[in-house]
Order: sequence, then C-alpha cells, then structure tokens
Amino acid sequence: MALNIEKIKPAIGAVIHDIDLNTINHADLNEVHHALIENEVIFFRKQSLTPEKQAELARSFGSLHIHPIFPNVKNVPEILILDSLKQDLRDNELWHTDVTFSKTPPLGCVLQAKKVPSQGGDTFWSSGTEAFATLPKHIKEKIWGLTAVHDIRQSFPLERYASNIDEQQKLLQVFKKNPPVTHPVVRTHPITGKPILFVSEGFTTKINELSETESSELLQFLFKHSVQESLHIRWQWEVGDVAIWDNRCTQHKALFDYGDAHRIMHRATINGDTPFFTSAA
Repeated sequence: MALNIEKIKPAIGAVIHDIDLNTINHADLNEVHHALIENEVIFFRKQSLTPEKQAELARSFGSLHIHPIFPNVKNVPEILILDSLKQDLRDNELWHTDVTFSKTPPLGCVLQAKKVPSQGGDTFWSSGTEAFATLPKHIKEKIWGLTAVHDIRQSFPLERYASNIDEQQKLLQVFKKNPPVTHPVVRTHPITGKPILFVSEGFTTKINELSETESSELLQFLFKHSVQESLHIRWQWEVGDVAIWDNRCTQHKALFDYGDAHRIMHRATINGDTPFFTSAA
C-alpha cells in the first residue's frame, strides 16, 4: 500500500500520515527514503520514538555523527539534546546547513519534538535545489565551479560559548579539530544529480576565487535569495513530531521567539560524504 503523503509546497516539504515509525516495515521504510529525496524534508505527527528507536531510524539512512559541542542522551551518544533551558540556542535562529564546517557534512537529520512551547519555536526549511534553479542566469554562470570557506567559528563564537577558562580551552580544542574547510558553492546531489546552492550565513565566510569585497557582496545576495518565502516552508511543532531532512540540499532555522518557555528537541545526525561539483549536473 502506498504511503499517505501530503505535499506542503511543490519544491519542498511533505507530511506522511498514518504511519508509526516504531513499527515501520521494510517496504514502507524504503518509501520514506524515496519521499525524502523527492521532498527534501518530511514530517510525521504523533510519534513516540525512544532515543534508541530514533537512532535506529536514522541509522537506516547511514552511520551516525556525534556532535563536538552539543550534549547527548546518556547511553545513546548519537542523539544530541537541544534544551532551551540548558543551552544558548540563539545560533539556531540563523539560516544554516548542519555541520558544513566538516569535510563530510551530514547527509541528513532526524529531529523529534520532546517538549514544545505553547507558542513559538517554529522551524523553517528552504530548498537549495530550488534556490539554484531560480537564480538569474548570469549569477548561475558566475558561481558555477567556485568554492567557499565554511567555518565553525561563524556560529560558535568564543564570546557566547565560553564563559570561563575551562570552556574556552575546550572550545579552542574543538576549533583546532575542526579547521575551516572548502566546499563547492554549487554542489551536485549524489542521488538526483541536480545542482544545489550550497552556502549559508551560518557557516559560509568567503568565496575563495573572489576578492573580499566581491565575495561579501555576492554571499549576501545568495544568502537572501536562498531563503526567500517562495523557497521555504514553516513547521509548527507539536510534541511527538518527527522531521527528517536532506541536509545536502536544504537550509533551516529555528525561531527563538518563546522567551523562557521550555523547548526540548532530540536530533540524530546522519553522516554524509564529501560535497562535489560536476559541470555535467
């Protein structure tokens, strides 16, 4: 039986109804994988995944990443915890593609809402595939084949994430282990072969082949273009919601508009491969 899939927008987003991710069978899981490639981010309501089950679901897409900064669930280190009362989550209100400061950024993520505010805390996702497709022709030609620097320090500055000497030393070690890396400005999706605009204000700092001024101006244009309303969706969370997104071709941001209200999310991050560009894309 085909899955009950409701598209949100033609370019991005779908809700899959009438399925329990705890007991999903192999055939339906394959359909979920296909739905993710087609829709870039997919959602499931009214789920109740344990950390172990969430990790198992995420592992069906590939091996899992352990984040160098965020805390994780005891005995399930692959599930990181985003807790608004224990962490500064303002960086998540910046448009970003996860962990592009790595040479092999994640393939995707499985995120589950464990506790949500009565109002606020929505998350946006935007399509990098559609962002490239809708660029003016002369901009497409300009960025075709260029590369850009991605730097962890852009979203995790010392002044916000190190309040004492011990934290500063720990974060400096994280920086040392994660030096700036270079990725193509336009990456090729390894499955669809489509070109993707692969820059974000969260981690991209410079286009290597351009002067500092020209790089800054072009990046600001690309950042704004890539997250315009026609390219993104907005998700209002309920407890138990699960989102799975293709990190290779999307950006996202979580609104920090709920003050002191408590918001807890559990995230599993799926390891990816080295971004590449092919002119045949």
